[in-house]
Amino acid sequence: MAPFFLLLLTIFSFADGGSIGVNYGRVANNLPSPSKVVKLLKSQGINRVKVYDTDPNVLKSLAGSGIKVTVDLPNELLRAAARKQSFAYGWVERNIAAYHPHTKIEAIAVGNEVFVDQRNTTGFLVPAMKNIHQALVRFNLHSDIKISSPVALSALQNSYPSSSGSFRPELVETVFKPMFELLRQTGSYLMVNAYPFFAYESNSDVISLDYALFRENPGVPDAGNGLRYFSLFDAQIDAVFAAMSAMKYDDIPLVVTETGWPSKGDNNEIGASIANAAAYNGNLVKRILTGGGTPLRPKADLTVFLFALFNENQKDGPSSERNYGLFYPNQEKVYKMPFTAEDLKDYRDKQSPAAGDVGGGQVRSSTPAKGSGSGFGSGSGQTWCVASDVGKDRLQIALDFACGEGGADCRSIQPGSTCYDPNTLQAHASYAFNSYYQKTGRAGGSCYFGGAAHIVTQPPKFGKCELPTGF
Repeated sequence: MAPFFLLLLTIFSFADGGSIGVNYGRVANNLPSPSKVVKLLKSQGINRVKVYDTDPNVLKSLAGSGIKVTVDLPNELLRAAARKQSFAYGWVERNIAAYHPHTKIEAIAVGNEVFVDQRNTTGFLVPAMKNIHQALVRFNLHSDIKISSPVALSALQNSYPSSSGSFRPELVETVFKPMFELLRQTGSYLMVNAYPFFAYESNSDVISLDYALFRENPGVPDAGNGLRYFSLFDAQIDAVFAAMSAMKYDDIPLVVTETGWPSKGDNNEIGASIANAAAYNGNLVKRILTGGGTPLRPKADLTVFLFALFNENQKDGPSSERNYGLFYPNQEKVYKMPFTAEDLKDYRDKQSPAAGDVGGGQVRSSTPAKGSGSGFGSGSGQTWCVASDVGKDRLQIALDFACGEGGADCRSIQPGSTCYDPNTLQAHASYAFNSYYQKTGRAGGSCYFGGAAHIVTQPPKFGKCELPTGF
């Protein structure tokens, strides 16, 4: 896949994009039963869930559901798992082997944000991971179940600009190098928890809210890698990728095990609101399901777990901590948002720019009446897809995709052909984008190209060449 925004989406089928999961936290006294939760997940089309323990009631309820599950070995058990292989064997036997494969456990998160754990369990992390993996080997589960550990962005020494991303020096040799070796050997991935909300809340005077919410914005250039970022999420993830690259571990994938935005906060929690939470999560889902990696790793489709399934009324900390839920405990949605490709057809960020504007993070969903024939008329209901003013580099990448993997008919814009003149990147890109758009029957999201295109309702002309209405 090509990247989102600067490096482009290469496959526009929703089914070929990334994957969305949700964190099922239970620090509350008013949540529905696990069996009801499983029904809720299935009704919303959510096929991945991450839990923070191995509660038998939860794992039994998920059995036979087809939902893929990531479980957690809590931080308080790291010491025992690291020191005694027998403990790791017993834990895997009781909590993993007893349920899999009827409960489709796909990964074990060994600890959670261990480096910020006040119990100072960092030194036990990698030994515990190794012992848990050996236990999976013993029960012949190592091919089905991956081992990793969620890392907070505070593990980075530098994160801005993204190209300067690096891990904290004291963690490089002691933790990350042996962890990455293990991940590489076992074919696993790094788990990362990323919250643009925290960065925005602390720096709202310099970070654009549109940039944080995947909305139209001028972007932020990174002089170090020559890329321009149009979302804070991408910038954060690429900072992690850059840190991994600096250590020569470019081959290890990444899964975002937590990200989200609170729908409510204290007075000093800038940006916490239902509207912003709906925009962030909704636009992120669009971003992931339509495929594409990040500007730095364009071929890396991402799996992302939203935080969290429910508002959790017993969590400590500021009000925001209790208001990350996508659902209230009564199972009503806190706000409307998509979870699946089907949902995207009817979803739109209410505060996003009009469909004719550059799609800064938006997938433009439009289902106008189809035109007929192959003429160039401007009959009622006709729409066209044209290039946006997003800069030469970004537009060229979009054009290359459209004429290559996208399957647009670009013969008419070759030298000497009917639509070669005017010989401008804007004109050629518009022709190619529209070719793809009309070829797909003007399907929702097909006039997007990483935000480099938009829909118009009047037939544009470039010299003597007009854009076709259908194929």
